Amino acid sequence: MDGVFFEDLSVGQTASFGKTVTEADILMFAAVSGDTNPVHINAEAAAASMFKERIAHGMLSAGFISAVLGTRLPGPGTIYLSQTLKFRAPVTIGQTVTATVEVTALDAAKKRATLKTTCTAGGKVVIEGEALVIPPSRG
Repeated sequence: MDGVFFEDLSVGQTASFGKTVTEADILMFAAVSGDTNPVHINAEAAAASMFKERIAHGMLSAGFISAVLGTRLPGPGTIYLSQTLKFRAPVTIGQTVTATVEVTALDAAKKRATLKTTCTAGGKVVIEGEALVIPPSRG
């Protein structure tokens, strides 16, 4: 996997990662995270909810942001310092979530990068936020 050193980053650079969310993804995330909220794993309970069907965990979709940061931009060796998240819409089984990051600011003194983070599914923004990372550096 290739990455981008801090010295080679520029404001406006983007990268994305997409994945179709499956029932298995939701069940595995529930098992690993311990979040067994019925709206994610129980069709009957979800049908009675405001969503009317099972939805993916918001943090499952947010995890795709981490995939972009750790494998694409900046890439391997990146240290994730912070992340804000605003959940805008639910993700249902079978939807493809695309996480996109965009470099919005670079702090040369601290060698840190700020990135706008967005997840979309079905033509809608489902998550938006901002990440602060320490990319790998040549120095």
